[in-house]
Order: sequence, then C-alpha cells, then structure tokens
Amino acid sequence: MENHSATSDVKDWNGDTIVMFQEDLFQEVKGKVSEKWFYTYFKNETSKLPRVDMLNLLSSYVGFENWHAFKTAHSSEEIKSNPVKKLSWLIIFIPITIVFMVTMNSKNEFKFCFNDDLNSTIVNQIDIKVLLENQSPLYFKTDSLGCFNYETKSDKITFVVSSPYYKTDTIVRSIDKNEHQSIKLQSDDYALVLKYYTSGNVKDWKKHRQKLQQLIHNDAQIYRLYEDNIGVEIYTKEDFVRLLTIPTKTLKKIKVLDKSYENNQIKTLKFTVK
Repeated sequence: MENHSATSDVKDWNGDTIVMFQEDLFQEVKGKVSEKWFYTYFKNETSKLPRVDMLNLLSSYVGFENWHAFKTAHSSEEIKSNPVKKLSWLIIFIPITIVFMVTMNSKNEFKFCFNDDLNSTIVNQIDIKVLLENQSPLYFKTDSLGCFNYETKSDKITFVVSSPYYKTDTIVRSIDKNEHQSIKLQSDDYALVLKYYTSGNVKDWKKHRQKLQQLIHNDAQIYRLYEDNIGVEIYTKEDFVRLLTIPTKTLKKIKVLDKSYENNQIKTLKFTVK
C-alpha cells in the first residue's frame, strides 16, 4: 500500500485526506469511521468523547491491542515505531489520543451549599447519597459550613439529600464552572414540631402530651438506636409520648434520626439519646 502524508494539524485536513485515512483504516483493521464522526471529534470543539470501541479501533490501527494498551504504553513511554506505511497517520493520531486521555482523566468539581426556607444556611449535617450509573451509591455529609464537595469525570451529578428536619429531595445538577450552587431545602414542619417538643422547654405538660398524641400515629413503629450499635429498643406510641412528657435532662439529648408519615402523622421514627 502507498504511503500517505498529511498535515499534522487535523483541522487543516481536507476531504481527500479524510477519505485516504478512511480507506487506509479499513484496509488495515476492517473498520470504518464516517466523515460526520471525523468532523464531530477532530474538526470541531467538543466535550463529548468517542465510544471506547472507536478508540479500540484506532489503537489497533497504530499497532496496539486496544485503547487500554495504547494508554498504558504511552504512559510508560514505551510507544515504539510502527510500520512506515502508517507513520504519517501515527504522528497525527498520538496527539489526538493524548487529548482524549487528558479529557477522560480530568474531573469536574461540584460544590453545593444548603439553605432553608428563610435562606439561612443549614449548619446541621445533611446526609448526601450520590447516585452512580451501574454502581452502588456513595454516601457523604455536609461540612461545618453546610456545604458538600464532590469531584467526578461526569458533567452531571444526581444525589439524594435527607435530614431529620428537612424533606428528602433528589437533586440533579450539571457542572457550572463559574460559581458554586446553592440549594434550598424545604423544612419538614412535623419534624420541627417534634424537635420543639423534645427540647424540654414546655410549661404546660398536659397540653404538651395532647399535641404529641395528635402528632404520632396510633400504630407508629418507634425505634431507639443505642450508640456503638449495641442494640435497638422498640417503643410503643405511649412509651415514646411518656418519654417526651417527663421533664428530665434526657429530653434535650434526644436526636431524631429518621421518620416517615401517614395521613399527616408520624408512622415510623428512629431516634437516639446522646
């Protein structure tokens, strides 16, 4: 086969050069790339990466088993001369693939801070569950400033936020390199009411008990979790109401961990005593 020559700047390639490249590629590895594909990835600016099977095809063309082998060889500076008939294409292909490698290894940094309904920063820790495609989720918590940082190669992030005193929500955001994003969480009014009643700052304990009876479902399932995972204690509604209506120091140490509702009443609840 005849040697082909082309300018090292792919953006300067004309239609004839692209056709020669297509023909040589097919002859060597029986693979094809369309002219549209070529213009998408080589002639224009794009953040979209080629499919791995296409990178495998190009890697095979210049003498490597696959894309992984090409990256490994290049990283260890072990790329050796290929047949002369492909040398001109190789000179062009390597810089292009280096760009792909850098792009694939670069990461986007996401940073989110959380506010409440009054635009006040939420300083209480919020649980973050980052959802990943075809992988198990990752779990994080907000820092002391009420913010959350995450780095990923993806330009989009999907995560679930949950807190004892704010409504659970699923957040989907795309990368914004110009500024960090602020997310407003909606207060869980019932949980805040419960927090008020567990504070112990109540004068009329009889009225306090009546309010709790209305707030909690008759068939509520209530669990007390002990620290260091030493056990779980099951409370009835009456047991829990009694705990919250006896003015002791324990009240201010109660922390709600999780809860769910049915007909505007608490149906399940998990708590601990610090």
